[in-house]
Amino acid sequence: MRIPLALALAACGAVPLSASAAALLLTGGRIYTGDAAQPRAEAVVAIDGRIAFVGTEAEARQRAPADVRVIGLGGGTMFPGFVDAHAHLVGIGQRELTFNLEGTRSGAELQEKLRRRAAETAAGKWIVGRGWIESQWSPPKFPTRADLDTAVPDRPVYLTRADGHAAVVNSRALELAGVNRSTPNPTGGEILRDASGEPNGMLIDRAMSLVRRLAPDDETDLARALEVGAAREVQLGWTQVQIAGASVNERAALRDFARAGRSKLRLYVAVSGPGAAAEELLRDGAESDDRFTVRAIKLYIDGALGSRGAALLEPYADAPQSRGLLVNTEDVLFGILTRALRAGIQIETHAIGDRGNRNMLDLYERAFEAVPPGERRIKEPRWRIEHAQVIAPADLPRFAKLGIIASMQPSHAIGDLYFAPSRLGKTRLAGAYAWRSLIDRGAIVAGGTDAPVERGEPLIEFYAAVARRALDGFANEDWHLEQRVTRAEALKMFTVWPAFAAYQENERGTIAVGKMADFTVFSSDIMTIPEAEILQARCVMTIIGGEVAWEAP
Repeated sequence: MRIPLALALAACGAVPLSASAAALLLTGGRIYTGDAAQPRAEAVVAIDGRIAFVGTEAEARQRAPADVRVIGLGGGTMFPGFVDAHAHLVGIGQRELTFNLEGTRSGAELQEKLRRRAAETAAGKWIVGRGWIESQWSPPKFPTRADLDTAVPDRPVYLTRADGHAAVVNSRALELAGVNRSTPNPTGGEILRDASGEPNGMLIDRAMSLVRRLAPDDETDLARALEVGAAREVQLGWTQVQIAGASVNERAALRDFARAGRSKLRLYVAVSGPGAAAEELLRDGAESDDRFTVRAIKLYIDGALGSRGAALLEPYADAPQSRGLLVNTEDVLFGILTRALRAGIQIETHAIGDRGNRNMLDLYERAFEAVPPGERRIKEPRWRIEHAQVIAPADLPRFAKLGIIASMQPSHAIGDLYFAPSRLGKTRLAGAYAWRSLIDRGAIVAGGTDAPVERGEPLIEFYAAVARRALDGFANEDWHLEQRVTRAEALKMFTVWPAFAAYQENERGTIAVGKMADFTVFSSDIMTIPEAEILQARCVMTIIGGEVAWEAP
């Protein structure tokens, strides 16, 4: 990376920094740089969106341009800009703007919310919502069409589970879609049925499309959803979001949104595959600038653990008749993998179960053998597995050996570990959400949130990684606290390692001269305060490209 001569000389202490209309001096709080050569600093100077000086406050004030804007941190703590390595920005905005079922505490509450929504909705109009999750209900069982019929019998209802891998619909929706006892399960999906063989309203993975194709699109347009979603992310302290899957239309909307300057949030996008978006990227190649990059394809191998769609090597402990679902064939995926290696396109694949993870590691390895480094556009492609939730012990070392990045979301563990023991049994839990085991074996673990599946807050994710406890402090032996990471490792999970996962380690991830001036400022020092107090901290300032993108009132 080329650094302007003035900045290079300034870093050596040779000359004062030149004046600029876009110069900041940040001081008055703790500063963690994430840079092993200089882990702490008193002050940082940024000029024209780049870091120009890192060091003592006295030297920063002496050498900063005369017109520098001084920003006091007010005793807060500044870090390299936090990055969400796995999120769905359109979905985050839509969650805020549409029928949001997040936080629903029981089947009865779901029915009551549905009744209220129906009262506000024109007669005959579809009711579409998202966000329910039954694993913390009492009893923790899926809702059915009968539950929905009790609340809304006269119009179609389609409610997606929080993880996006299952939906419950009412009888009217099934009727309109022509789904009945004779409807076969689609490849990669399942229609759950009652004891008599009739569909019970629960649709898993690709079975969801049998009804979803009839439901209207979300009521909010893409542009509005992106605006709301990006504003929320910046206020939480995220400086970049790595988007895990975008359609052709979403890619275009994201590009227009970023290049129109409607948000300072940086976007790193993986398009969805197989399909039109993936074919377009493989044909035309990557596109990139400081704010918007598209260079990856998001694939799927299985479903989610909560809906028993995750592909397991052995049957589910609480459903012995099932080992989950494989949602794509290996032949289709392998063809994309080899083409991606030759085109220099990154691959990131959703894999939850131990069978799903093993299958993808096998496919990645086969692709690497079929397309040796000399035939690749990028010799070390930095491919990723998204979630990597349940891994067989024999497969843990393969991530580092193959150079595969584990893109994981710590909050999944503290939510799922209420029900994962019943799904997996005690033996498999040792390889579930195994951050420590992967890091100890040399793997890079990029931290994300999977919002809107989870709440999407950086401090919840940081807490989950270091504490591995529920938000109320609960944990037991099934939670495997030995998988916790250190705070230094947790910081890497949301700064250095996501930058590497996006080929941007020379541009972002640490506070060092020449890198982008992206910073996240929290109210407390999350590196030293008691674990429980991490959840009481808040973002007080987000700086992106040397500009204050958000500041707490």
